[in-house]
Amino acid sequence: MARITAIEAFPVPPRWIFIRVTDEDGNCGWGEPILPKRRDAILGAITDFSRRLIGQDASRIEDIFQQMRKGAFFRRGPVLCSAAAGIEIALWDLKARRAGLPIHDFLGGRVRDRIRSYCWIGGDRPADVVAHAGERITAGFSAVKMNATTSVPMLGYHAQIDALVERMGLLRDAYGTGLDIALDLHGRVPRTALKELIREVEPFRPMWLEEAWLPEAEDTQSMLASLSPHIPIATGERLLDRWDFKRLLDRGGVDIVQPDVSITGLFELEKIARLAEVHDVAVAPHCPNGPVSLAASLQVGFCCANVAIQEQSLGLHYNQGYDGLPAADLLDYLDDPAPLTTRAGAFEWLGGPGLGIGLNAGGINAARDESRMPDNDWRHPDGSFAEW
Repeated sequence: MARITAIEAFPVPPRWIFIRVTDEDGNCGWGEPILPKRRDAILGAITDFSRRLIGQDASRIEDIFQQMRKGAFFRRGPVLCSAAAGIEIALWDLKARRAGLPIHDFLGGRVRDRIRSYCWIGGDRPADVVAHAGERITAGFSAVKMNATTSVPMLGYHAQIDALVERMGLLRDAYGTGLDIALDLHGRVPRTALKELIREVEPFRPMWLEEAWLPEAEDTQSMLASLSPHIPIATGERLLDRWDFKRLLDRGGVDIVQPDVSITGLFELEKIARLAEVHDVAVAPHCPNGPVSLAASLQVGFCCANVAIQEQSLGLHYNQGYDGLPAADLLDYLDDPAPLTTRAGAFEWLGGPGLGIGLNAGGINAARDESRMPDNDWRHPDGSFAEW
């Protein structure tokens, strides 16, 4: 047994938080929460959890995770879940490093040698997608994702849909159907516009439609299944745990689930993937995050056969000085970028101990940054709030 002696949080550019958990023998592991727009809340939750966890046995990961998720009368929610997930990932990294094994060896072992990946194109308000997609293809990728639209009003949305059709047409004219294109609706498209949007994009054969409804708009899910029999439906990045995903899967009509390890935690992501497998549903983990979150997602992908593809943030617009924030990219904080460098659009097996990556602790400490990612204040022409 080795007791936890320190839990430290490091906010760094572009919008990430790394967590380091250290035990009494001097061993450490790294984790990563998400929610960059609620950075101070996440840091506060990490501090709150730390008061309870210092001195506990670092090897009792599931017990500690239960304490963080259930140890208060008022619980759950994305802030508490993400802070707990970051600490839990670090505990897995610590435990597996002590054993000299990759994390996936604790979860059934390897089922594949590589995992296909995709990158983003186009930014928040999609533009220049043809040139951007060409760069991704040159880098070896055969799959990309873009936001489908800017903000969409409840009525008078034809211009946004026409612009989407034009972008999809340009991409197909340039690259044919050999390029898989996922469309992220980002919860921006109201129910009134979904029927027309789906009808118009179906001929372009998108890889999937993502987050076509907000998590609280569950009734739209059943409507969408009847509207889109030929386009795979993907969702789940804002859901918290297997109970959320059970309700999602029980309602039906979802083909791909997209849990985010920095919200669910690593072992919970594995459990969600097993649950999805029972429903013959694929998993495409959500990860526009930093390298620790990516490595944690890949650890699950290497032991769960229904993980079909992995998102990553290399070159993502958020990493490039978004809204005045300092810039940094996916590989910048690694001792060795090789483990998270794709080859022919895929990640090779992470066989090293723990998460399979090494972080540059000195560089992370030197890069500490107090910048906060601002809330987006998107507005419709009438001044009303628009979904981001």
